[in-house]
Amino acid sequence: MGASAVNRWLRPEVYPLFVTVGVAVGICGLQLVRNICINPEVRVNKEKRAAGILDNQAEGEKYSQHAVRKFVRTKSSEIMPGLNKFFSEPQ
Repeated sequence: MGASAVNRWLRPEVYPLFVTVGVAVGICGLQLVRNICINPEVRVNKEKRAAGILDNQAEGEKYSQHAVRKFVRTKSSEIMPGLNKFFSEPQ
């Protein structure tokens, strides 16, 4: 039974599925680690939890306006701008 399951799932056609699921799990793991480590609203240490509600606007702004968001902010919201211009603008 074990050999047939291995033969069934370790085919070249299944590799893209493994890669896709692996990337999705990796992104979720990175977001989890990011939230636990640098989110100003998450406090893992007992001393930080005892502090109660903190008024740390600057730290929250730094967390929410990260480098990826700053990079994407300057980009166009179109997925294929060249193709959109080809079909929408007259010749």
